[in-house]
Amino acid sequence: MIAPSILSADFANLAAEARRVEGSDWLHVDVMDAHFVPNLTLGLPVVESLLKATDIPLDCHLMIEDPGRWAPPYAEAGAYNVTFHAEATDDPVAVARDIRAAGAKAGLSVKPNTPIEPYLEILRDFDTLLVMSVEPGFGGQSFIPQVLEKARVVRRLVDSGELRLVVEIDGGINADTIEQAAEAGIDCFVAGSAVYNTADPGATVEALRRRAAAVRV
Repeated sequence: MIAPSILSADFANLAAEARRVEGSDWLHVDVMDAHFVPNLTLGLPVVESLLKATDIPLDCHLMIEDPGRWAPPYAEAGAYNVTFHAEATDDPVAVARDIRAAGAKAGLSVKPNTPIEPYLEILRDFDTLLVMSVEPGFGGQSFIPQVLEKARVVRRLVDSGELRLVVEIDGGINADTIEQAAEAGIDCFVAGSAVYNTADPGATVEALRRRAAAVRV
């Protein structure tokens, strides 16, 4: 699965930018509040507008404080998957429950330096685990390969039947890094500049999908 990140798209033409990647599995939307992370991007009104402009399922990644308050409205608006950060709440299971009750899949994200082990027991309450392979907050950073061990741990639990969830990765994914991420058991690859900084983003999505699929055969 490939999820282009609109963080690298032209914000003045988001509807057109979504059409350029119509063959994508998900469309990744980075929501930043300038508190949990230093950058500020977009919010619920833009997501609501995007939902009217594309049929691609929206994968909303909330890099925000107080997800218990702010995450459910994204689900209510029609986002397919709503992911928040483990580091942003003391009760991630309750937030996941509210997201699901509002109609979306619930995702948990962990920063590069956050260990996955403390969260393994609660992953059964989630539909997605988003492993950050860069520090959240800005696009265009370099891939941190050390985070792939988290993916391997969770992949083993998924393959053994102990968990049922999508393992997703975000940060520095491109033609050079997607294969090692796929080898670690990643299901869904978020790619921003690697997609939108090309002449044909749609063709790039297909090329990335083929590279990942070749490893997972």
